[in-house]
Amino acid sequence: MIKLIFSFTSGMSQVRTTIIYSLMLLMLLLVFPILGLAQDDPAGRPDNAHARSYGGGWECNKNYREIKGACVKLKVPLHAYPTNKTYGKGWECSRGYREIGDICEIVTVPANAYLHYSGISWKCDRGYREVSGACDLVNVPVNGFLNDSSTGSGWECGRGYRKMGKVCDPVKVPAHGYLDHSGDGWKCDRGYREVNGDCLGIKVPDNGYLKVSSYGPGWECNRGYRKKQATCAAMIIPENAHINYSGNNWDCNRPYSKRNNVCVML
Repeated sequence: MIKLIFSFTSGMSQVRTTIIYSLMLLMLLLVFPILGLAQDDPAGRPDNAHARSYGGGWECNKNYREIKGACVKLKVPLHAYPTNKTYGKGWECSRGYREIGDICEIVTVPANAYLHYSGISWKCDRGYREVSGACDLVNVPVNGFLNDSSTGSGWECGRGYRKMGKVCDPVKVPAHGYLDHSGDGWKCDRGYREVNGDCLGIKVPDNGYLKVSSYGPGWECNRGYRKKQATCAAMIIPENAHINYSGNNWDCNRPYSKRNNVCVML
């Protein structure tokens, strides 16, 4: 009898469980279509639009733009192509054309020029310069050469020549001189100084040595000597003194101090 009651109870539990699972499955089947309709309602979607791949709602198809809730076909002008982008005008001009308002105007490339890599402008060929929308020939004088500068005359003089108007004049280097690094000027050799366009020898006095400098006489005195006009005179070092760091003057030993060219104890 107990076994019968237990079997009957177990059977009822299984039936109840089956009914509950069936009801849950039915509810899920009813709910999911409603959710799908809530995310993408074709009735509220304009023509030439499609459901967004994420985030819900809709967006216009390619080559269409949303205007006041509708998807309007883009008006792509001649010599342009659609960009399929959601910003900007939605189109760009083809290479060789530039955007002017709502049209694409051809880039007119003058003679002796080429279309710039950007595709919307042009540049002159090497040896030509832009002048008033045209490419004029660069007239390079004798002893000159083309440069790559976008400003100036477009040419430079070779080494040993300097630009004088539209020609290249030779640099006149005096005796004991040489061309400088720029190539359009000169400097004097070591031991010479520029005086009125010439290179004159520097006269170094006894007990002196050459010193390259853009000012002064061009020489200095040895250590222990001092300039005196055009000579190097030996210094007279007083008692309790020594030649200082310059080599051309003296200082008192400590604890002495200089007073009237002598060193005294204070």
